Amino acid sequence: MSTPSAPPPCPHLAAHRLSSRPLRFLRRCLRVRPLGRPEIRRDPRELPRCTPCAAAASPSPSRAASRLYACLSCAAVFCPSHAAAHAAASAPGHQIAVDVDRAELFCAACGDQVYDPDFDQAVFLAQSSSLLPSTSASASAAASASPSPAASGPRKRRRVDYRAWAPDPAEFALMSSADPTTSASAVAPAGLRGLNNLGNTCFMNSVLQALLHAPPLRNYFLGDRHNRFLCPRRTPVRNRAVEADAAKAACLACDLDEIYSAAFSGERTPYSPAKFLYSWWQHASNLASYEQQDAHEFFISILDHIHENIKDEQHKSHAQGHGDCCIAHRVFSGILRSDVTCTSCGFTSTTFEPCMDISLGLDAGCSNNCLGLTNTKPHVRNGERSLAGVSPKVTTLMRCLERFTRAERLDADQKFFCERCKERQESLKQMSIRRLPLVSCFHIKRFEHSSVKKMSRKVDNCLQFPFSLDMAPYLSSSILRSRYGNRIFPSEASDADAISELSTEFEIFAVITHSGKLEAGHYVTYLRLNNHWYKCDDAWVTRVEEHTVRTSQAYMLFYVQKTLYYKACERAAAV
Repeated sequence: MSTPSAPPPCPHLAAHRLSSRPLRFLRRCLRVRPLGRPEIRRDPRELPRCTPCAAAASPSPSRAASRLYACLSCAAVFCPSHAAAHAAASAPGHQIAVDVDRAELFCAACGDQVYDPDFDQAVFLAQSSSLLPSTSASASAAASASPSPAASGPRKRRRVDYRAWAPDPAEFALMSSADPTTSASAVAPAGLRGLNNLGNTCFMNSVLQALLHAPPLRNYFLGDRHNRFLCPRRTPVRNRAVEADAAKAACLACDLDEIYSAAFSGERTPYSPAKFLYSWWQHASNLASYEQQDAHEFFISILDHIHENIKDEQHKSHAQGHGDCCIAHRVFSGILRSDVTCTSCGFTSTTFEPCMDISLGLDAGCSNNCLGLTNTKPHVRNGERSLAGVSPKVTTLMRCLERFTRAERLDADQKFFCERCKERQESLKQMSIRRLPLVSCFHIKRFEHSSVKKMSRKVDNCLQFPFSLDMAPYLSSSILRSRYGNRIFPSEASDADAISELSTEFEIFAVITHSGKLEAGHYVTYLRLNNHWYKCDDAWVTRVEEHTVRTSQAYMLFYVQKTLYYKACERAAAV
């Protein structure tokens, strides 16, 4: 089967181009209608007619008789019936004409439309010029006036001068509500919404409130990075019971995305996260009951399952374990460094372990009323506002971190095998933080379980914590520097450089507290929004003073990098 060839060029058009100048000169004869269609420029009051028969253009563009052609050589206007006769009777060069209303070339001898690149470029330039603004405001204003009878040119449209737009109060309020992360009212910040208790679910509500206001996680979901309507793992509620048997649990990230939409929708009535609870039950079937659960265990559980859901969508990232495989790890995952040093030969074994939070123990010698001692002039250390005269036995977050990163001697039954000594030796173990996450979560060990005494109890010791926290003293680089001084060995140099580019300044934004006993307790979340504190007690949300937060029994503390925290505050304050 042969390939169809292009039609032969019109010989009359080729002869016209050789005997006349290029058709680009017709650009001055073109004008563009408001809808963008080009036509031959003429006086607005002029009605083109055929020279022999005086036929005018018909208003119906579908009729052939409506088309009028102007000869390019003599400018005479003809209808299709007389165009061929004019071309045959006239000298060579009168065969090519132009459609008056459509600015299309027409060969009267061939009786068909023809194409010329120069003329097509002229039409394109005329259309492009019509989109440009007028260069002279005065000329436009004069042209927009009513034309006089002697006017020969077409009337130009009036030019609208540029004027800077400034929003009125109604538009300003509309723009403020368009950004879900900001609010014009400090009394009710955006996203502050109570969560109904579905039956001993205060552990879930407290963690969800902290996650809703974690800046990196909030920006991820409100930025539509995980769309529940497009997620391939999305399972309708009516089908979940059927598909649960097929080991396809619901996507927790989709249900969390729905909670974000509900919290930042502007509604203030309490929201019931029943769908999220049901989805979590599918993942953690051993905890599927209406009994009180541990908030920290729930926090780790949902981050693990969000990681599994998103990891399945993205297959499996090679960066798993380094904090880049999913949003849960990108926000909360850090890396701990563990150094075990042989006390006999000094050989050090180093391991790295990813972590989603840091668990810290409390001092045992602090009583419940340790904050009720004499209070005099307050002072600040590492961002912590404490009371002068308070007993040095009061537990602080910095002391917990210092004890966490302090070298400790391992017991005799925990001797490790030294690769240099080739036998088990006594050793020292020291923990440090190799890489900080965007959001640092500190879990305070308030529940003790003794297998010897076969009993469990809650530690009610108070804890002082700063609102601004510098994590530099607890990093691996600082620990190595204090251990070796300026003698940094090659194996440690790479680790010291790993965190040099990260910010070590953190700001607190959420505190989860536990009140009551081990068997019957209650979780409450304190949120720091727009530099004010709010108490989220299930469905009840109230504003509280800073002292209330400082004297609470903190169970989980959430800190975000100071740069991210103040960026969020600046956006809220600018509204």
